[in-house]
Amino acid sequence: MWNWQLNQLWHKLRQPGVYSTIARGAAAALAIQILSIALNYTVNVLLARWMGVSDYGVFQYAYTINLVLSFVAGFGVSGAVLRFIPEYIVKQDWQHLRGILQSSWIQTLVVSVIISGCSTIWLIWQNTLVEVKNFTSLLLGIWGVPLLSLFRLQQDTARALRQIILAFTPFQLVYPILLIGISFFWLKVHHNLNSVLVLSFSLGILLILLGIQLLLLSRFFPREINHVNSVINWRYWLSVSLPLLFLDSSFMVLNQMDTLLIGTMLGTKSVGIYNAASQTASGVNIVLVAVNSIAAPEFASLYAKGNISGLQKLTSTIAKWMFFPTLVIASGLILFAEPILNLFGLDFVAGKWAMISLVLGQLVNVGSGSVGYLLIMTGHQNQSAKVIGICALINIALNFMAIPTLGILGAGLATGFSMALWNIWLNALVVKYLNINPSIVTALTIEHTR
Repeated sequence: MWNWQLNQLWHKLRQPGVYSTIARGAAAALAIQILSIALNYTVNVLLARWMGVSDYGVFQYAYTINLVLSFVAGFGVSGAVLRFIPEYIVKQDWQHLRGILQSSWIQTLVVSVIISGCSTIWLIWQNTLVEVKNFTSLLLGIWGVPLLSLFRLQQDTARALRQIILAFTPFQLVYPILLIGISFFWLKVHHNLNSVLVLSFSLGILLILLGIQLLLLSRFFPREINHVNSVINWRYWLSVSLPLLFLDSSFMVLNQMDTLLIGTMLGTKSVGIYNAASQTASGVNIVLVAVNSIAAPEFASLYAKGNISGLQKLTSTIAKWMFFPTLVIASGLILFAEPILNLFGLDFVAGKWAMISLVLGQLVNVGSGSVGYLLIMTGHQNQSAKVIGICALINIALNFMAIPTLGILGAGLATGFSMALWNIWLNALVVKYLNINPSIVTALTIEHTR
């Protein structure tokens, strides 16, 4: 089986056309993802050891707040950019292309600054009522929102332009290297490291990398946009971006609400332990992320051409590329859960069963196929948003019930179940609206009937 899969992949790589483009792009993205996973995992292990479980938990709690608010601040624009840039390039609609490139950046900046300002006012107000623990760390997390929002927008712009290395390298490779290097230097010189220092280093690095990425990204814009005036179509773009905002916010609830509720109910120490489990489990979807990073624009292109049979063939092919490596990774994480978590420190082994729950949820995620991107890239973001919203509410309810009684295991079970639920549900919507099935089950069935 494995030999056949490798031979098929090599054959696809050598052929011209969409499969070779996706295979080569996914290979580049996968290489970056593997390095990124290794680097970020190393960063988290070292920071946990250098700061201790409590301060590491504070850092992760503040960073989670940053992630949640930055998705809201994005206003769904990055998803609209990922969808419309390939369409405008295909149609050579340079005026709308220039318009969406300029306006998306300005809108993201303005909205994110407003959100950070309002969040700061709320935090100060809360601090006047009752002293807020870790006030400075939380404030730094809040003001990282504009930087992270713009990074996400530029990443999806680069993806839409098929500049995969530029999309992922700054944040996923350069950022962790610089963060760990500066933190290590500070520790050696001053012999102490805490969440405030690490968050400050993080914001400084993000600011520098954001500027460099923007400068490099501008060189890949089609030259034709330099000779036309911008055309802004806010109504149309908002009709797409607002459902995507709801979709992104719901994803944030599904992916981060467990951490936020653990911090509220159990404290930042438990956040640190759970984050180690969650970070480890997230490695399961590494191939899915890599393939989706380059395949998403191709979904939009094939659907726009009305090539449904080609879309089924594409999704079935990448389903097999994704699932079998993922199964190996998931099995390894489950079998060696304790020694892997022990890398963070002995206290972190307590997250073993939470990690296993999350790994199983991620396995269903990959096995369902590229369901989320398929719906978004084909104009069915409203239907997708409804499902994700409902599952987000289910996730909140399950976490509220499970965390007080089962601790971080309850959070893992609630999030793992919610993840499996929304993927199975979205798969059913893809079948209904696109008349294709991107799951690994269908991919193997099609192969068997040939």
